[in-house]
Amino acid sequence: MGKQEDYVLRNVEERGIRFIRLWFTDVLGYLKSFAITPAELETAFDEGMQFDGSAIDGFSRVQEADMLAHPDPTTFQILPWRRDESGVARMFCDLTTPDGEPFEGDPRWVLQRNLERAAELGFTFYVGPEVEYFYFEDSGPEPKTLDQGGYFDLTPLDVAQEYRRRTIMALEALGIPVESSHHEVAPSQHEIDLRYTDALTMADALMTTRLAVKEVAMEHGIHATFMPKPIEAVDGSGLHLHLSLFEGDTNAFHETGAEYGLSKVAQGFIAGLLHHGTEITAVTNQWVNSYKRLVSGYDAPVWITWARNNQSALVRVPTPKKGKPGSTRIEYRSPDPACNPYLAFSVILAAGLAGIEGNYQLPDEVRLDASGFSRQQRAAAGITRIPGNLASALDSMESSELVATALGEHLFEWFLRNKRNEWDQYQRHVSRYELEQYLPIL
Repeated sequence: MGKQEDYVLRNVEERGIRFIRLWFTDVLGYLKSFAITPAELETAFDEGMQFDGSAIDGFSRVQEADMLAHPDPTTFQILPWRRDESGVARMFCDLTTPDGEPFEGDPRWVLQRNLERAAELGFTFYVGPEVEYFYFEDSGPEPKTLDQGGYFDLTPLDVAQEYRRRTIMALEALGIPVESSHHEVAPSQHEIDLRYTDALTMADALMTTRLAVKEVAMEHGIHATFMPKPIEAVDGSGLHLHLSLFEGDTNAFHETGAEYGLSKVAQGFIAGLLHHGTEITAVTNQWVNSYKRLVSGYDAPVWITWARNNQSALVRVPTPKKGKPGSTRIEYRSPDPACNPYLAFSVILAAGLAGIEGNYQLPDEVRLDASGFSRQQRAAAGITRIPGNLASALDSMESSELVATALGEHLFEWFLRNKRNEWDQYQRHVSRYELEQYLPIL
C-alpha cells in the first residue's frame, strides 16, 4: 500500500470519518456512488469494491454485471456539506472488470486513455473552465428567477451573492481553487471560473462543482440547474474551456515572434478543433436542449471559425498576460455545462492532437460575426455551421472515426443508441410553441 493510501487511512481514523462515498459517472455524466465504512477501506484499495454494473444504464450487459470500483486515493476529500452528520468523505474511482481489465464503459478511463496518448507525444493537457448555471426558486417546469441582475452586477439585484460565496467556500474546502465568480448576463444566471489544472483533475473537479452548486442551493431552499437553455429569451449557459498543452513546464502553445504568439502546435490544435468540430459536438453538447443555446443572437457560437477578439467564434484566442507566455491558451466556446466532462475533454483532445499530427493548416481568422455574412460570403470563406440539432450532431458523430477511436467501441455505440432514443422521444413531443402557433389557424 502506497503513501497516498496510508494518508487516507490515517485521515479517516484521525478525523472520525464514518462513511466513504465511492464516486464514478455513467456514460451521460450522471454522478453515481455507493458508501463503504472505514473497515472496508483497505480491501477497497487492495482489491476494489464489487458492485452491479448492469444496474447502471450504459455500463454493462447482464452477463457482465460484476464490476469493481477502485478508489483513487489522490481524490480523497471530506464533504463540507455533511457537517450535520457523522463525517463523510469521497473518492473518485476507476472501474475494472473482475479480471482487472479497465472497463471500457468508464468515462474516467476513456479520458485517462486519451491523456496517455497525449503523453506519448510529450504533452500534458490543461483545462480551465468557465462554468455557467442558473438559480431558480424551484425545479418546476416554469422557471422563476431570483433576480433581474446582469453581467458582473454587484448590487441588490444580485441576491445570490451569498449562494456563490458559500459555494466557493465549499469548493475550496474540497481542494478546488476558484479563480473568480460573478453574475452572468441573464437574470439569475451565474458563473464560477475554476483555476486551470490537468484535464483529469479538472474533470473530477467539474463533477464535484456541479454537485456542490446544487447542494448549496438546496441548503438555501432554491434550485440550481446546468440546463443549457432553460429560458427562451435570454442567454443560455455555456462551459467555455480554456485549453493548453504543456511540454514539461513549457507552454507548447506559445512561440515568441510567431504570428499571434501561437506555435505550430497551437495552430494545429485549433485547426483540428475546427476540422472535427461537427463530429465532436454531440459529445460536447449532448442534450436536445443543448441546441436551443447554439443559435444566433446570443454569445454562443454558431459558425465554425476562430478569432482573437470575437466572442461569436467557436475558438477564441485570448490575449495572454503581458510577460507571461505560459498563459497562452485557446478558448473552446461551444460546450455546455451539462456535458460529461470526461468524454468532452477526450474528444476535444483527440481533435486537437489530430490537427497537430496531421499538420492541419489553420484557416484565416474571421474577425467579424459570420452570422452577418451572406451565404455566398460564408461559402467563399469555407465557413460551415455547428450542427443545428442533436440528430444532425449524431449523424456527424456516427461517421467519425476520430470520435469512435477516442471513446472506444463500447461507449461510442451506447452513446449513439441512447441519444437516438432521446431524439426520437423529442420528435414525438408536441410543444407549447406548436400549439400556440398552429392550433388557432390550422
